[in-house]
Amino acid sequence: MTDFLDALTEMTGIIAGYAWGIPSIVLLVGTGLYLTLRLRFIQYRGFRHSLALIAGKYDKSTDPGEVTHFQALSTALSATIGTGNIAGVATAIALGGPGAVFWMWITALVGMASKYASCTLALKFRRFHPDGSVSGGPMYTLARGLNMPKLGAAFAVFTLIASFGIGNMVQANSVTDGLTYIFPHASDYKLVIGVVIAIMVGLVIIGGIKRIAKVTSRIVPFMAVAYCGAALLILILHAERIPTAFGTILNLALNPWAAGGGAIGAAIQYGVARGVFSNEAGLGSAPMAHAAARTNEPVREGLVAMMGPFIDTIVICTMTALVIVIMGAWGDGRPEALKGAALSAYAFEQALGQAGSWVVGFGLMFFAYSTIIAWSYYGDRSAEFLFGERAVLPYRLIYTVLVVVGAYVPLQLVWNFADIANMLMAAPNLISLILLAGLVKKLSDDYFSRQTTDAKQPEQG
Repeated sequence: MTDFLDALTEMTGIIAGYAWGIPSIVLLVGTGLYLTLRLRFIQYRGFRHSLALIAGKYDKSTDPGEVTHFQALSTALSATIGTGNIAGVATAIALGGPGAVFWMWITALVGMASKYASCTLALKFRRFHPDGSVSGGPMYTLARGLNMPKLGAAFAVFTLIASFGIGNMVQANSVTDGLTYIFPHASDYKLVIGVVIAIMVGLVIIGGIKRIAKVTSRIVPFMAVAYCGAALLILILHAERIPTAFGTILNLALNPWAAGGGAIGAAIQYGVARGVFSNEAGLGSAPMAHAAARTNEPVREGLVAMMGPFIDTIVICTMTALVIVIMGAWGDGRPEALKGAALSAYAFEQALGQAGSWVVGFGLMFFAYSTIIAWSYYGDRSAEFLFGERAVLPYRLIYTVLVVVGAYVPLQLVWNFADIANMLMAAPNLISLILLAGLVKKLSDDYFSRQTTDAKQPEQG
């Protein structure tokens, strides 16, 4: 069995390498850059207005939809603020060096435009069911907006597969990875850990998006503040090292004489791959959560959604990266056996002692739990699109069982699987964004032409 898993890990690693080659990176970052220019830097000019939307200033209870702007963002963030912020950043630095962090930033900045466009389209082409529930996302955008139902079905298939890896097994695997570092004997209780997480997941996802949104809108702010607070404390205690850390990141990302050509290539590859895994910009997953938002204005939810990559990567991932670099937990300073979540735990421990490991360990559990329940919604929307409502309950049951399975799979194999699934999802979604960029611009121009007067008259729920 071990030999088989080793061979599978090697094979998927090769496939993931091809999947995240230069053409894929150019497509992802290039699409985000194209949308940034086409939409006239929407991530910057719409930043302040998006904050007002998130705060509920424009919520109206009579608008169609199932959840508020804040709840939709919390659900989407709970899927992105997860192991990518702890394990993903550490893996990127371990394999690509600190320079990879710079390319995570680039992915996030242009990804804000990608997420704005995809979520605006998700609201435009979402479908309302007789019971008032909502379905939306790239599969509906492709089917209803571009009359490409087969490509929409392909996206749904890839999302269904990806939900089992990206949103499920990766999370369970990283929890056991981090806990094993903190408690060496935790590896003897992987089954127990998996079962406990699975039970907690099942109790929530059976209630659909409303229960998921209710839970995530409480967990996300709490876990983000707790984890970021610990990271911020470390940065304050070692503030004098921060400029050097930023210098190291930029130097190894852009200076071939410092990093070497091959090292820069690795930084770009792992930085973009982990950046996309972390904030999911371009994948098309978040639009499924945002499609349930209660609003008549597609652009409003697009503005709310674009804050996801900023919060996730620019803020939280940067904090993790700075702690790792500042504490020297990379390169020669990194114990060779440590990768993923364990490397982040090691860096925090160097700064805060045993308490640092506990912060990462417990933060990881909250992050992973919220990610698992949010990704279950993406999967069940895809199952519903492909097979109808009757497929949703069986999907949720299978999804819950796989939480346990994920705890046993080798870490690198899970990451390889996640990288492959990410790119398979991204391709059809990016096609829709490129072909419908003109529509997004039209919707944006129309909204902002009215926004000057509308902003002065907030709607009341």
